[in-house]
Amino acid sequence: MTALLLALLATHAGAQATKPARPSYTADITRRTDEIVQALGINDAAKADRVRATLVDQYRDLRDLHDTRDATLKNTTDEAVKGKIKAASDADVKELHEKFIAKLSADLTSEQVEQVKDKLTYNVVHVTYSAFQDMIPNLTTEQKAYILAQLEEARELAMDQGSSKEKHAVFGKYKGRINNYLAKQGYDLKQANKEWAERRKAREASAKQQPAQSQD
Repeated sequence: MTALLLALLATHAGAQATKPARPSYTADITRRTDEIVQALGINDAAKADRVRATLVDQYRDLRDLHDTRDATLKNTTDEAVKGKIKAASDADVKELHEKFIAKLSADLTSEQVEQVKDKLTYNVVHVTYSAFQDMIPNLTTEQKAYILAQLEEARELAMDQGSSKEKHAVFGKYKGRINNYLAKQGYDLKQANKEWAERRKAREASAKQQPAQSQD
């Protein structure tokens, strides 16, 4: 089994890095990277170029790791070997993640690094955190802190996923964890969600009436 594992992981050392980038993929990550750099408002051109290069490298390196993992998994039906392949890939992704954050931190403030994380994960942390507070207005300070901590933990994992679907799946798992926590805290989430839907509907109706009232 050891020999088989070594054979399957042979490409894991970097053979996939030579895979030519698809023009459409290059254009896509260039567009996404430019949007992030622009949002950061970096005035130093050299610094902006370094951050842009760091982001492009992260997109490509992460894709290569995912492609390598998926390719090696296809070469075996042995569940034990699959587990070791996934573990090796997870370790590589974690190392890449840490290096990525270190490079960003060398050029950006902690607030800007947070911005990058949010951009890479579609601002799900803030959208979801606000939604929980809107759904349950009487959350305690401790409960809010728990929710935010869980969402930020999810963000760290979601950043390393290869697709939008996979990123949202990570957040979905953590939202489930938060729901379980709130239920144990005594909240009736089904009722809270029903009342929240009614409040949102009322706000939408009120917003639609505003223009008509202002014209009178």
